Amino acid sequence: MGKKIKKEAEPPPKDVFDPLTIESKKAATVVLMLNSPEEEILAKACEAIYRFALKGEENKATLLELGAVEPLTKLLTHEDKIVRRNATMIFGILASNNDVKKLLRELDVMNSVIAQLAPEEEVVIHEFASLCLANMSAEYTSKVQIFEHGGLEPLIRLLSSPDPDVKKNSIECIYNLAQDFQCRATIQELNAIPSILELLKSEYPIIQLLALKTLGVITNDKESRAMLRDSQGMDLLIKILETKELNDLHIEALAVIANCLEDMDTMVLIQQTGGLKKLLAFAENSTIPDIQKNAAKAITKAAYDPENRKLFHEQEVEKCLIALLSSESDGTKIAASQAISAMCEHSGSKEFFNHQGIPQLIQLLKSDNEEVREAAALALANLTTCNPANANAAAEADAIDPLINTLSSKRDGAIANAATVLTNMATQEALRGSIQSRDVMGALLAPLRSANTVVQSKAALAVAATACDAEARAELRNSGGLEPLVELLRSKNDEVRRHASWAMTVCASDELMATELCRLGALDILEEINLSVSRKNKFSEAAYNKLLNNNLSLKYSQTGYLSSSNIIGDGFYDYGRINPGTKLLPLKDLCLQEPNDIRAILLVNSKSSDVSPPPSTEDKSSDIGYGRSISSSSSLRRASKEKTSAGVGSPTEEKSEPTSGRNTALSKGTTKEKGLRKGRGKKEEEKVKEEEELITVPKWAGEGSPEKEWYPPFDPDFCVYVYEVTKSILPINSIKEQIEALAKYVAEKMGGTIPKDKLQDFSWELHISELKFQLKSNVIPIGHIKKGIFYHRALLFKALADKIGIGCSLIRGEYGRAWNEVKLMNKSQKGVIGGLPPPEVYLVDLMFHPGGLIKLKSREADLYRFL
Repeated sequence: MGKKIKKEAEPPPKDVFDPLTIESKKAATVVLMLNSPEEEILAKACEAIYRFALKGEENKATLLELGAVEPLTKLLTHEDKIVRRNATMIFGILASNNDVKKLLRELDVMNSVIAQLAPEEEVVIHEFASLCLANMSAEYTSKVQIFEHGGLEPLIRLLSSPDPDVKKNSIECIYNLAQDFQCRATIQELNAIPSILELLKSEYPIIQLLALKTLGVITNDKESRAMLRDSQGMDLLIKILETKELNDLHIEALAVIANCLEDMDTMVLIQQTGGLKKLLAFAENSTIPDIQKNAAKAITKAAYDPENRKLFHEQEVEKCLIALLSSESDGTKIAASQAISAMCEHSGSKEFFNHQGIPQLIQLLKSDNEEVREAAALALANLTTCNPANANAAAEADAIDPLINTLSSKRDGAIANAATVLTNMATQEALRGSIQSRDVMGALLAPLRSANTVVQSKAALAVAATACDAEARAELRNSGGLEPLVELLRSKNDEVRRHASWAMTVCASDELMATELCRLGALDILEEINLSVSRKNKFSEAAYNKLLNNNLSLKYSQTGYLSSSNIIGDGFYDYGRINPGTKLLPLKDLCLQEPNDIRAILLVNSKSSDVSPPPSTEDKSSDIGYGRSISSSSSLRRASKEKTSAGVGSPTEEKSEPTSGRNTALSKGTTKEKGLRKGRGKKEEEKVKEEEELITVPKWAGEGSPEKEWYPPFDPDFCVYVYEVTKSILPINSIKEQIEALAKYVAEKMGGTIPKDKLQDFSWELHISELKFQLKSNVIPIGHIKKGIFYHRALLFKALADKIGIGCSLIRGEYGRAWNEVKLMNKSQKGVIGGLPPPEVYLVDLMFHPGGLIKLKSREADLYRFL
């Protein structure tokens, strides 16, 4: 027998890899394993990466740098359930990193993640897929992707999941998506509200809180409020408020109730079930500031509806709000003030706050918190609007000083509201005086210069309300308030322009103010505004007319019309017609011009100046002295009304006719001057001429010492006219006779009666040219003109009529025509029942039949026939 030979082991196949156990301590190595085709390796690699990612944000960033995200996205759709689950868990954790979110959006994996929410998937996959979506939904672009890939429906379905984490993640994602109105509409369509309400019964506070927050967003829509009401959601919310253990949910529950109270049906329901009373009691008795604040906000929202205000008033909500004003929390004070502002639309509430609430609000005006002051001022503004009783109550509670102090607040809303309250108070004269005494004009300067259009508007309105007397207007002018007021006329905001124009109308009541406003360019700006169809308004037109009424020279040049209420005073001049937009030069500039071929400028001035030479000793009762005493139209008007001899002058003045002193020497048409010249020799005449030139040249040409103030040329002849008509015509009792007598007087001074057929032979042009040459000026005092036609006579008639209180208008026509119209009562005419007959309009004839009155029936026809 031979030896037994041991059989050798058969070697393994050459194409089979021996099993290898690898232990890696490098994340990079594990990331490389994500590309393995083996399910077991993939599952273990994903598990390791999940544990690594859980450790912190730095690890998430490391995985991103190592390129783990892209291979992981492919594993979301892997056939192996364990691999798919582990990959989903990783993304649930990684998606909290902002950079990972960005990359996931770029890789467009949303559809794969949403697919993990399918009902057949495990609860763990639901948990981490919903967590991934919750993290992603914090950004707008991801919200859009989730919505577009149909993520809302599976998320709403998962609200009924038995797993609390799935519920929490799903409601959080829905809350984020609900910020977009399109998503809210889809949530309504999917009937999600009952499922969300069920979450309020959860034992987990975070789920309850997220459910309330979601309801707070979706109930901004009317349809959602109706769905919540129909699902008995209000009962659940009220129960939460009644449960002290749930006080951490009270704030959010109140926010939802606030939205629901905007719905009238819900308001009625909660009122009928006693919920409204519970809500008010809860707000008043709570010691938590945020709860009180949100309760007041709920009332504010609901109070914007008239029917809700009525229900609130019936439940005496005012008492609750007044109690909240005493809170130590500024936020609660602000919310309560805002609620009072909303409730002010109800007249009963306004009356209630008249007795309580106003003093507390005024105390809040003194707060260091600017927002508190703004809210309190808003409440006071609404309380005092169209309510004099509340305005008085505010004044009695010493509101004026804190309101004026609030005008210097840092918040535009507080300034605007304070200005509104002051405006409301200033409508009463007694309160207006108190406001003016506190230097309100100075306090309004900064608001007028504000860049905020609302503040500008309210400040201008306050100026209009408080500048109703001369002292207040003077204070505004002296404090520099006119400049910013004029600037507001240039505003592009309609309301600012309107209120600034209104303030301008009030301020222009004084001639001095009107002059200053014109100097600042107000008239030019208003003219420009009124030429614009889109920018003009009734107030801008009124302001423009008011300024023109205090600048009659410009008014007559622009409009060609002066009414009976436009009283011609000293310094008035008729330049002739000018086109809109053309500037009228000041009288001083016109006087300093050399004479040229333009139409003579007619001047009315009975007031002498200090720069004029003193009268000679032989005529101490000179025209200048009398001119000063009778130049005031108001005193002559009083004399006209009283019909006494007070305005005629002293007996001495009546006996002595005006003599030819140095002042009357300028009027070369007087008889005394002619008599004097006849008895003099040539040398003496030349001496007189030189003296006259010394007098006239400084006056008319404006020469002289530049340090001295300039005065308009004095018109001694017109001064004599005023004296004579005051003496002879003013005492006449009949207005008609006064008019006739004055017409004859004017015609006599201007060349007498001129027959129609002789009008072309009346050489008035040569006379005017001689006067311009003699005076070395284009400006001719009206008294110097001894040959005048229509427009000379009409101006003289108006100027003298205004001096003695005869009401008449002055109208400019074409081709040198002008005329006066007067109104007279026709006693034979029957008037309206229980009243006087309307006055009739007459044209005064100053040319062809001086003193004649032509009744104007058809104005155009009668004027054509006469002129």
